[in-house]
Amino acid sequence: MRDWLESGLPGGSADAAWAIESSEHMVDKPAFFAEAHRVLAPGGRFVVCAWLAETGASGWKVRHLLEPICREGRLPSMGTREEYAAMARDAGFEIVGYEDVSQRVARTWTICARRLARALVVDREIRRIGLAARNRIFALSFPRLIVAYRIGPMRYGIFTLVKVDPAQQG
Repeated sequence: MRDWLESGLPGGSADAAWAIESSEHMVDKPAFFAEAHRVLAPGGRFVVCAWLAETGASGWKVRHLLEPICREGRLPSMGTREEYAAMARDAGFEIVGYEDVSQRVARTWTICARRLARALVVDREIRRIGLAARNRIFALSFPRLIVAYRIGPMRYGIFTLVKVDPAQQG
């Protein structure tokens, strides 16, 4: 596991890398993409699985869903698909694939909410940890996450990026 803002890895040292639900936690997303690009060898692949904001989300969706989810989940921000694509291209990546899997992951939060509710009833240690102020705030955002995926202001995207080999550029 590495920090994609300062990985400490040598430039061009990796053939592949991935970031799963971590880019949302990056304060400086362009630096995140730039560091991944620096670390990858020419032709290297970078897969980013990210919580994304709906393009053009209306004010109430931002105010009542996206902003609170970011605050409760300790996320500096959620970018849109277009913002992520622009940051990736600006860092030097070619986008070779994108898939919106929002509908397939949306049920995750209903399952998590159900499991947490059951665990809070039967497990004293889960109650102690889950009801601690720091964790309770995120757990209370589960209904918001369920609604955000159901009505669309929250998306889940998978980007496949390639570091273009300068020798193969025209």
